[in-house]
Amino acid sequence: MRAGHRTLWAVSESRDESTAPGAATGTKADDGDQARNGHRATRPRERARMTRRGWTVVTSGVLIVAFGLIGAFVQVPYVAIGPGPTYDTLGQVNGVPVVEIDGQQTYPTAGELRMTTVSLNDEISLFGALGLWVSGRYALAPREEYFRPGESDEQVQQENVQQFQDSQSNAEVAALRHLGFPVKVLAQTIVDNTPASRVLAAGDRLLSVNGRAITNEDDVTAALADTTPGQTVPITFQHGTEPPRTEQITLAANPDPSKKQGFMGLQPIDRADVPFDVKISLQDVGGPSAGLMFALAIVDRLTPGEMVAGEHVAGTGEITEKGQVGAIGGISFKVVAAREAGATVFLTPEANCAEASAAAPDGLKLVKVSDLDSALSALDALKAGQPTPSC
Repeated sequence: MRAGHRTLWAVSESRDESTAPGAATGTKADDGDQARNGHRATRPRERARMTRRGWTVVTSGVLIVAFGLIGAFVQVPYVAIGPGPTYDTLGQVNGVPVVEIDGQQTYPTAGELRMTTVSLNDEISLFGALGLWVSGRYALAPREEYFRPGESDEQVQQENVQQFQDSQSNAEVAALRHLGFPVKVLAQTIVDNTPASRVLAAGDRLLSVNGRAITNEDDVTAALADTTPGQTVPITFQHGTEPPRTEQITLAANPDPSKKQGFMGLQPIDRADVPFDVKISLQDVGGPSAGLMFALAIVDRLTPGEMVAGEHVAGTGEITEKGQVGAIGGISFKVVAAREAGATVFLTPEANCAEASAAAPDGLKLVKVSDLDSALSALDALKAGQPTPSC
């Protein structure tokens, strides 16, 4: 475009030279006026022709703005995982006890039994994801690892709530069983179009199957071990507060070809059989990993003495009705959250020890547990100043 600029000035100069030598005009303009007049005549054309550098600047600006809008507002298919809030299961949240027992004598407690959580954010932009990752407190993972294709946020939340409720029930059964309280066996789920579905309803209490008394869920499987498809067996059950009754059930073939015994079509589950209520109140928390800490809090409230003797103990672990403690996810973030909340001891599922050890901050002692009994023994040793199993 510089050549064009020079051409414009050349036209101006030739016009000046043609009028200068003796032309019969009035007042003679000086060279400065001619130059200014020529500049005014050519400026609109000059502005209409943008340089290559100008186009580059404009294009770059548009791209930068577009990238900024995309980075700020377009969500990426990742979730951010980081340390979540912690809750003292011996304490209160918003003035409400986390674990409350009505109708049974309870005992004072001291110290903390703190359950830990992981925060998960699935609505993040590109810039938001980068910012969380750079902070060092969060990790990014593909969204499909936490949300199945086609699954809505409401469905995921519903599943998490159900897992959390199951963990509370399992914790209650495990704790009360440890303390010697009786349990009952319920029909948790009934498979449609099976022998059980013609007689039983979900929630019915199972008293005996094929002549065997049912005192725990394993008894149901044992009662059917020697049966065959087509065999008729008696089942005694109780629906709600109705009197117990006995019905005859003709067993079907098992859907699993490797199992030859008769098939009834129900899933039994153990539940506490006590005349008092155990209530766990905690909002906006999902998943199964708080079971161990709930069970410990129930045991502590129902037994004299102080389980943790004023110590700040945190932990995690999914628990079964029989008290086994299983591995959980996100423990590298949970140990960080526990230490930031003031915990000095962390009860760690045995299967999570390696991951927890790699992430544990200074000042946090990891205690390895495999079931409720081992966790209680470790806390007794800790209180007595004795060695504890460590990761």
